Amino acid sequence: MTIPPETFRALAHDLTNFAADYLEKLPHLPSYPSDISGQETEHLFGGEVPLDGIGAAAFDSLPKVFENSRPASPRFFGYVFGSGEPVGVLGEFAANVLHQNATAWRSAPAAITFERTVIQWLASAVGCAGYSGSLTLGGSSANLMGLCMAREAKAPANQSGVRGGVIYCSTEAHMSISKAAALLGLGHEAVRFIAVDEAFRMQTEDLRRAIIQDLQKGELPIAVVASAGTTATGSIDPLNMIADICHEFGLWLHVDGAYGALASLAIPDAFSGLERADSLSLDPHKWLYQPTGCGCLLYRDSAAAQRAFSHSGEYARVLSDDPIEEFAFFKESMELSRPFRALKLWLSIRYYGLRAFAESIREDLRLAKVLADSIDAETRLERLAPVALSAVCFRYVGNGDVAALNRYILSRVV
Repeated sequence: MTIPPETFRALAHDLTNFAADYLEKLPHLPSYPSDISGQETEHLFGGEVPLDGIGAAAFDSLPKVFENSRPASPRFFGYVFGSGEPVGVLGEFAANVLHQNATAWRSAPAAITFERTVIQWLASAVGCAGYSGSLTLGGSSANLMGLCMAREAKAPANQSGVRGGVIYCSTEAHMSISKAAALLGLGHEAVRFIAVDEAFRMQTEDLRRAIIQDLQKGELPIAVVASAGTTATGSIDPLNMIADICHEFGLWLHVDGAYGALASLAIPDAFSGLERADSLSLDPHKWLYQPTGCGCLLYRDSAAAQRAFSHSGEYARVLSDDPIEEFAFFKESMELSRPFRALKLWLSIRYYGLRAFAESIREDLRLAKVLADSIDAETRLERLAPVALSAVCFRYVGNGDVAALNRYILSRVV
């Protein structure tokens, strides 16, 4: 499918101007579209598939698309979601024009080199220099791959099927952990949820007790998932103590750092023990502000990734013995066809410099503290959790059904 170069140039020019105008007014947009409903969006964007094209008129609906979307603006404080930054957007555009299959060096020489370079940068930035890894669709897919590596390392199943295994995480762990257990054939019941302390961090003595009880029952403990920033409160589990327990019992340590681990650029001491993980998930599309669809899995041992993912076919056989040219991400990932995710991140880091990201994260953390202090000073508000990162949990204190009152307030705020 092709269009004349002059047509592409005109469409791209118009779209770029439209995007630039949108970014200029973004800080002033409301944080949620007004007068929106499911029926209205179905009316605007539903309908039958067009059998005949309408050409450039296909772009006429873009203003309505933007009007009926939640802006990624500075006015939005609802949940953890990266803001998206303009250089990354341009990198995404360039990567899609180039259209590479970033699965092996031979299919995308520059793209593979970029991604391996960016992985080295990220690993060093979070104190895990020397780790390997790959960019993923997001934190959930990175957690799934990390736990797949754990299962294959501690209870191999690729050849003969799943024969049990237990995963441990806190009651505050991300929902992707239970989902990963189900997808890996272990089942939801194979996940042991460990109680948390008053700061919503995993209680290590409860973890040790649960492991011992499972061993006494003849169960097979596989891995512990520690949170480096829980979604609800931003709490950071005691990573070193959990790593000690994993070492004691021979378990895989996966750290879910999708939300928080990149904050180690600003407050590295808060993440002591991160470097002891066997695998670690990150989300550059959160605290490196990249366009959505840029997660990351880091791991200590490439051989463990290959044991989990290297099954291949003759049509994908690598033909080179050169250590660079023979590299293939599909040997260390569940993906075969992969987009060129690294270009946007590579451009962003080169454009701003890593120090600028660290300073921005530091400012995010400062603003969270400002909010927390303001809440503490207001008698009608109650803070519900410590503020370890940027999540600030609070409610309005009133008479009667406080939960119902706060649901009403939330609806009004939106």
